[in-house]
Amino acid sequence: MRLVFAGTPEFARSALERLHAEGHAIALVLTQPDRPAGRGLKLQASPVKQAALALGLTVAQPRSLRLDGKFPQDAAAAHAALESAQAHAMVVAAYGLILPQWVLDLMRNQAPPGLSAGLGCINIHASLLPRWRGAAPIHRAIEAGDRETGVTIMRMDSGLDTGPTLLAEALPIDVGETTGSLQEKLALLGARLMVLVLQRGTSAPLVGTPQSAQGVCYAHKIGKHEAMLDWAQTAVALERKIRAFDPLPGAATRRGAVGIKLWRAEIESEACVSGRPCGTVLSAHAHGVTVQCGAGVLRLTELQRSGGKRLGAREFLQGFALDVGTLLGPDTAATGPG
Repeated sequence: MRLVFAGTPEFARSALERLHAEGHAIALVLTQPDRPAGRGLKLQASPVKQAALALGLTVAQPRSLRLDGKFPQDAAAAHAALESAQAHAMVVAAYGLILPQWVLDLMRNQAPPGLSAGLGCINIHASLLPRWRGAAPIHRAIEAGDRETGVTIMRMDSGLDTGPTLLAEALPIDVGETTGSLQEKLALLGARLMVLVLQRGTSAPLVGTPQSAQGVCYAHKIGKHEAMLDWAQTAVALERKIRAFDPLPGAATRRGAVGIKLWRAEIESEACVSGRPCGTVLSAHAHGVTVQCGAGVLRLTELQRSGGKRLGAREFLQGFALDVGTLLGPDTAATGPG
């Protein structure tokens, strides 16, 4: 089948590579513009662009697809490229730009041989819709303590992840799962399910199932301000947040003026209250740094000082003191021990 692929992050790379390997003709790849990244803030191509170029595919990077928006010249060029592609469907995976109505209509009007209409824009979404519509479904599922998630293949409409479901499959969220580890599993699952959907679409129109009106919730984009932990929350909630924010944006706290990223933690106790202020270090040794939470105690086992490396508790404490009684938190410069 002749396809347009629209995606940007690592999650989308698996689908692009799988579709190409299955023999689909990828006429055009849409991805976000190169962004500054790393300490030198050099422009860096998205994972999808890197994969597309390695496969010898044509890439377009419009800043917007809105013909009446801030970058109409980009949208007009994208319109011409999509018309020229003469694709039978657009596969979308974490693209990052909203598809305006003209894109949805265009892809429905380009019919493959033997069918009366194109397959339209088909999205790989990393949740079991209608739960966790929106930008950060993997993060939010882990943060909420969900026991399972999955992938939904859906036909896109003008709403936010509201289109009819074409195929879905559940996946358990294992104990200790991070957004990074779960994303890898969901990316492979999404690629496999998309191949199955396109196989069906070659011989008959794809008929979707309307999403249920029950259980709708939204996975709002992760804000940088969310990375700083609030020790007044429960140990259970904070342990989930640390896993949800690995690898990005990375959960954080402070000791005085020094920022500390937190990468792994275990629940020492769900209910213990020491009488010490939330964020107080209760013990610090090779097996971890225990911290008083609003309810319960959390043991930090992998930490990273600003500018340093991710280290286990033993190695971290060898180069950075966290004495008993130290107060961790966003504003501890005046109160935390030196």
